[in-house]
Amino acid sequence: MARTQGFENERRCGVDRGANRGQGLERGGGRLEGGGKLHNGRKGGCGLARDENFPATRVLMRLRTLTLRHFRNVAFARLDFVGRRQFFIGQNGQGKTNLLEAAGYLTAARSFRTAESATLLMHSQTTAAVACTLEHARLGETQVTIKVHRHTKELWCDQTRVTRLADYLGKFPTVVFSSQDLQLVRGAPAGRRRWLDLTLAAMDGSYLQALQTYTRALADRNALLKKGGAAAAQLEAFERVLAPAAAELIARRIAGLQSIGAGMAASYQKLCDGTEPAALGYEPDFALPDVEALLARWAAGRARDLALRSTHTGPHRDDFALKVGGQEAKDFGSEGQQRSVVLALRLAQAAWFHAKSGVRPVLLADDVLGELDPGRRRKFWAAIDPESQVLATGTVLPDAELGTWEVFRVKDGDFQAEVSA
Repeated sequence: MARTQGFENERRCGVDRGANRGQGLERGGGRLEGGGKLHNGRKGGCGLARDENFPATRVLMRLRTLTLRHFRNVAFARLDFVGRRQFFIGQNGQGKTNLLEAAGYLTAARSFRTAESATLLMHSQTTAAVACTLEHARLGETQVTIKVHRHTKELWCDQTRVTRLADYLGKFPTVVFSSQDLQLVRGAPAGRRRWLDLTLAAMDGSYLQALQTYTRALADRNALLKKGGAAAAQLEAFERVLAPAAAELIARRIAGLQSIGAGMAASYQKLCDGTEPAALGYEPDFALPDVEALLARWAAGRARDLALRSTHTGPHRDDFALKVGGQEAKDFGSEGQQRSVVLALRLAQAAWFHAKSGVRPVLLADDVLGELDPGRRRKFWAAIDPESQVLATGTVLPDAELGTWEVFRVKDGDFQAEVSA
């Protein structure tokens, strides 16, 4: 059975309750701000000294316990996992996706569903918590806890407060396959940029830092523009902060999308028997990762920006296109092609995480295969890394030919392990 005995095992799961092992925010403990920066805690834990040469070997990772408290509709749940495949079955709206969202939080303290931390908190609660125990071939048994408050987060690793998110990134990769992924084809550019930023930042602390710098400076420049009558010298001051960060974002997006795009093309061929090629195309607002060129572009556009009271050039306006057969899947792809190309994108993301971190990511499949025909479902399972752990959800059990799963029944935020006959 899935145990629900309360948080009496919090010490083992890494959740802090006592003043001696990690003070709260009011007592000088570390804090993960909304922008991702951690403050005033101790450095270390979980082998957090980043090793840039780490991907020399490939490492297995297994999620062995997952504990949620006051996370969306889950008041409390503790689940123990034995094998490498777990399936959560239940009707829609019962909490299956919430569980995968909590597991996905492990990678970078970010939700794949929302940018608003407050929406993760159970009604009338001020804090949600996700705690897990992992078996990690490089780090050994590891405990990670994330506490989510309305405007801040706390990240703990082996009972040590993490002070710099950049040092934590890349240690515990997860990849989500969701029905919402269709919006990466059909939706607005903002959704694709968010996926791109989450993906690259999850493996690259320098990308995260550049993104944070750019976002803050852009907000400051836009605030100045909204006031009206800004002097050129005032705008230039922000542009000189924006330009180096923007150049780094553009360069890293070019490299990242090139690598992920190659993997996506190969995965699409596996899913669709090579019937047509797929491609991922970067569509930057400004393509040169050059500081001086960016400064010149912003200087030339100041009159327009002053008139429109917003910054209209920069990587905050970037996009990328998913293509099938040389045409954009958004406009010309069938529903089957669109579903296949986003599955291929996620498979490529998993392979890229593996290559960058040296760790096989845990795969989180959220009812994503139910709308595929049996042939595509078989090809999907054949395409995933056979050594990766998979947590999947659905309203019906998976095909018997896929082998044995640990099954959990989900209802109203409660999880019960199904006992095998």
